[in-house]
Amino acid sequence: MPFPLSHPLPMIIQGGMGVGISSWQLARAVAQAGQLGVVSGTALDAVIARRLQDGDPGGHILRAMREFPLPELAERVLARYHRREGRADRPYLPMPRLALRRGRGGDELSVVANFVEVWLAKEGHTGQVGINFLEKIQLATPAAAYGAMLAGVDVVLMGAGIPREIPHLLDDLAEHRAGTVQVQVSGGPAQQARIDPAVLGTAGLPRLLRPAFLAIVSSHVLAQYLNREQAIRPDGFVVEGPQAGGHNAPPRGRLTLDESGQPIYGPRDAADLTTLAAIGLPFWVAGGSGEPEQVRAALAAGASGVQVGTLFALARESGLQPQLRTKLLAELKAETLQVRTEPAASPTGFPFKVAQIPGTLADADCYAERPRLCDLGYLRTPYERPSGGVGYRCPAEPVDVYLRKGGAEADTRGSKCLCNALMADIGLGQHRKDGYHEPALVTLGTDLVGAQRLLAATGDDQGWSAAEAITWLVNG
Repeated sequence: MPFPLSHPLPMIIQGGMGVGISSWQLARAVAQAGQLGVVSGTALDAVIARRLQDGDPGGHILRAMREFPLPELAERVLARYHRREGRADRPYLPMPRLALRRGRGGDELSVVANFVEVWLAKEGHTGQVGINFLEKIQLATPAAAYGAMLAGVDVVLMGAGIPREIPHLLDDLAEHRAGTVQVQVSGGPAQQARIDPAVLGTAGLPRLLRPAFLAIVSSHVLAQYLNREQAIRPDGFVVEGPQAGGHNAPPRGRLTLDESGQPIYGPRDAADLTTLAAIGLPFWVAGGSGEPEQVRAALAAGASGVQVGTLFALARESGLQPQLRTKLLAELKAETLQVRTEPAASPTGFPFKVAQIPGTLADADCYAERPRLCDLGYLRTPYERPSGGVGYRCPAEPVDVYLRKGGAEADTRGSKCLCNALMADIGLGQHRKDGYHEPALVTLGTDLVGAQRLLAATGDDQGWSAAEAITWLVNG
């Protein structure tokens, strides 16, 4: 299958990190430098709704929404969430939660939000922009993908699962047909998450660009499986090793922990790049690829390039809060920064990388002090109720609530509320009426050598720009 991008394939893919860490500002800077800039598609409805409530500093969202092809829909979102003077430290409004039957308001917000982020990333240049989704958040995918495609997104990337349905979804949405994905329901039959563009009033809109799809995989075996049939075949792969930040695939075989409580990965967990090259589709290597020598090694192995996260997460244009970035850079310079692979931190059940920063949920005392609650719910799992129907539960919610919903107590131990914590990473954490502020939780890759070398090369304690990171990766 020919790769559908009209421009030359990028050598560097900027990772789609966290909630808003891969901001439109970061993706735009990377795309302007000639590589693939990627916005994070996780929880963009909450990100945009909260930015609007904060007054939309800079007027960027309002500028993008003026270009939205369905003005009445955009106006409804503005009427609900925009506060011209900001919130004055009042709590953010509650969000329509993901569900199999979410309601029109939630779908409209998601479509608009994904359009806005991609449109801003693409504004004013001809570079390529992608969006990263998580297979684990199946309920969000159809509406989010449609919004991104309305903005002309060039590439969709997806990991944290087996994204076999995405090629067909993108085909349907490009024609404004109803798009669906299967949603796994614990204890019951799978159901569908759906977006029907016709309901949104899209009659008369021209056909959309069908973006390329890159499946993020951890093994050549999964790549071979996805390549077997035309219906599920992606346009390329990002093969991600266990050093990558964020969610990781669990080790193959029985889970074994080392003396510090981290999963042990072995030779079986390394993808065979020779086998990947033989598939014949382009692929990029990710996880521990943030140095010039590793870029050259990937190319020599037949890859089209690399995907890099940590260097861009720490770049000036990333969405990370300045005070968190300053702490990370200081520890990076002192060579004291530690990143752990936590087997139970994520409610998804996937291992998750956690930077060990005092005052965040990586701190045991901070974790113990945070009240257990689930008010965003992006990582909730649908389950079949004993009486019929579908409910939703999350291991990070109050333990008694989770147990009443049929969850196992063992799943709650160490589980952290990533939804709220990752929003706090970008300055959009919830402020409650009793004065409580959500703590952050930062994820990075475990291979920090590249970031340390780049920091030394810049000679600037304030770090680097995205363009400087690209120049260093490409030229050494």
